[in-house]
Amino acid sequence: MSTYAPASVTFVRGEGSWLWDTEGRRYLDCLSGIAVTSLGHAHPAVAEAIALQARTLCHVSNLFINTVGPEVAATLDRLLGGGGQVFLANSGAEANECALKLVRRWGGQAGHGRTDVVCANGSFHGRTMATLAATGQPAKHEGFQPLPAGFRHVAYDDVGALEAAMGPRVGAVMIEAIQGEFGVRTPGDGYLAEVRRICDQAGILMVADEVQTGLGRTGEWWGFSHDKVMPDIVTVAKALGNGMPIGACWARARVAGAFRPGDHGSTFGGQPLAAAAARATLGVMESCDVPALARSAGSRLAAALLRAPGVVSVRGRGLLLGAVLEPGVSARAVTALALERGLVVNAPDDTVVRLAPSLLISQEQVAEAVETLSGALATLAGG
Repeated sequence: MSTYAPASVTFVRGEGSWLWDTEGRRYLDCLSGIAVTSLGHAHPAVAEAIALQARTLCHVSNLFINTVGPEVAATLDRLLGGGGQVFLANSGAEANECALKLVRRWGGQAGHGRTDVVCANGSFHGRTMATLAATGQPAKHEGFQPLPAGFRHVAYDDVGALEAAMGPRVGAVMIEAIQGEFGVRTPGDGYLAEVRRICDQAGILMVADEVQTGLGRTGEWWGFSHDKVMPDIVTVAKALGNGMPIGACWARARVAGAFRPGDHGSTFGGQPLAAAAARATLGVMESCDVPALARSAGSRLAAALLRAPGVVSVRGRGLLLGAVLEPGVSARAVTALALERGLVVNAPDDTVVRLAPSLLISQEQVAEAVETLSGALATLAGG
C-alpha cells in the first residue's frame, strides 16, 4: 500500500555500521533503522542466537510458557531497578498500547474514573488508533477521526502547562525523555523530575515512552535517568531486538496487578525467536556498557557537528542527536545529498538532521560521517 514515499535506494546487506545496496555500493549507516540496530547490522552474537533458536523452537503461543521470554523480562526488570512486571509485545506502538490499556484498567479500578492521559504537543507514541490519539501531532490525526477519547495535550517542557492540565479524570502523564520524531527536542534539566512531582502530587501514574531513547541510546540506560526519576510504567522497543520485532511494557508490580488474565494479549508477544534476539542483544549491551559508549561517541559527534557548515546547534543526548540547520538550508535536501554520497541520516523535520548511529560506531566512522555531512551542507549552503 502507498503508506511510504518512494525510496531511492534498496538495501540488501548490512554489517556493523555499513549497508550495501542492490548495486553493491556501500553506505555508512548513522540512522540504525531509526535507533533500532544499536549493535550494528548482523551482529554475530544476535545472528547466532536467532539461528540457533530458529532450529530449536520459534513459537508455541501464549497458551504455554517458553523459557526465553521470561529471561528477557527479568533482565529488563533488573535494568529498571526491579520490583516490576513485563508484558512482551512486537513493537513500540504495541508496548504503548499496552501501557494505555493498563492506565485505563488501573484508573478504572481505583473507582474514580481516572482514565484520561495527558501527553505532550510534538510527541509520537505510535500509529495504532489509541497511540495515534496520544501522539501530539495533529497533522498525523487527519483522515482518522474520530480518534479514541481521553487524551489531552500540553506544551512540552512546560511545567505550568502540565500542572494546569491536571484534573479529577486524569490517570496518567505519558512523556518522552527526548522527542525524537519532532526534531530531537530535548527538555531542560529537571523537567522529568517535575513531571514526576506533579504525578505524585496528583496521585497518578507517570508513563515513560522509552521506545527511541531506551537501552543506552542517550548515554544512560534510560532517558529518564538523566533526571534521576523512576516512572510507574516504561515502554521499550526499537533497540531491544537489534532488528527483530519486539517491544515491552514494564510496570511497577502494584500497577501491573490491575491486569487480570484475559485483559490483554498478543499472539506473537514474547515468542522465542524474537526473545532470543533480545536476550542476546541485552547481553552484548551489558558486556560492552553501551551507555558509556554512547556518552563518549556522542560527545565527539556533537562537537564535530557544531563545527560543520550551516549547523547552528545540536540537540539531544548520547547518540540520539539532531543537527539544527541555519535558516534557508533544507534538512531534507541535505539528507538526500548525503545519501547520494554514501551516508544514511534523516530529517524528522526540514530544519533538523537526525543521527542515531550504532552504539558501537568507531571513531573513524564518526569522523567519516561528519566529513560527508559537512560536504553535503557546504554544497547546499554554497548553492
